[in-house]
Amino acid sequence: MPILQIPAVAADTTQVSSFFEKMSHASDMSLQQFLEQIISSMIHGALKILVAAVVFWIGRWIVRKIKRIVTNVLERRQVETSLKTFLLSLVNISLMLILLVMVIGILGINTSSFVALFASAGVAVGMALSGTLQNFAGGVMILLFKPYKVGDYIEAQGQSGTVKEIQIFNTVLNTPDNKTIFVPNGGLSTGIINNFSKEGIRRVDWIFSIAYGTDFDRAKHVLQHVLDENPLILKTPAYSILLSAMEDSAVHVTVRAWAPADIYWDVYFDMNERVYKAFEKECINIPFPQMDVHLVSPQGN
Repeated sequence: MPILQIPAVAADTTQVSSFFEKMSHASDMSLQQFLEQIISSMIHGALKILVAAVVFWIGRWIVRKIKRIVTNVLERRQVETSLKTFLLSLVNISLMLILLVMVIGILGINTSSFVALFASAGVAVGMALSGTLQNFAGGVMILLFKPYKVGDYIEAQGQSGTVKEIQIFNTVLNTPDNKTIFVPNGGLSTGIINNFSKEGIRRVDWIFSIAYGTDFDRAKHVLQHVLDENPLILKTPAYSILLSAMEDSAVHVTVRAWAPADIYWDVYFDMNERVYKAFEKECINIPFPQMDVHLVSPQGN
């Protein structure tokens, strides 16, 4: 047991002796030497503070310069205002933290603890906000590459509607029945997006049924007349009328025409109404499912 206590006693004795040696050395110094040492320390400290101030001033100028360059790049790319503000704040804070660590190091303070603290905080925040950061990254990608914009009608992540707003973390959709849907940007940036408004025109498809025995050429002529008289239908590309199928109770005629993308549904419903009235006027029967039942009498009756 006494053997284990010897190092501690020895260490304490060494520290005490070192302290007394310093005190003895200070007592041997003259007043002039003591003042010279204090003045030298003050000058050295003042030089450190001056260098740190100069580095801080130059660093601030560089940070403002970089911030101005980033601002010009974002403006040229027409980045969303909310995203631009966030990115500029992120760049400014990151550069200022780096500058402060440099200034602290110039002053002679150990910066390893600060770097470790920032790294630990970054890891903790990243783990806690992994899903949120994914949505943020998705929002950045969407605003930079613009797979869709406000006003486009899209279908993605099992939802469809008109894009009402593109936020940092979510995209807001407005459905035709006036429901608001918030779709996370993370899934939108990595999934399949069907943008119905990306092109200026869209093809509208209809399937009209006529009864067996109806003159197909006559029905086709009626459809051609309806298409020619409809001002919403584009003449180029040209429309097409095809006999697409012969089912049990009806003959299906497929009509394909082109219209401006922003009035797709107006064209679709307007054409349905026009064809129904034209068929009724020309006495072209629109069939419905039916079944013929034949009764056979038993033999001998």
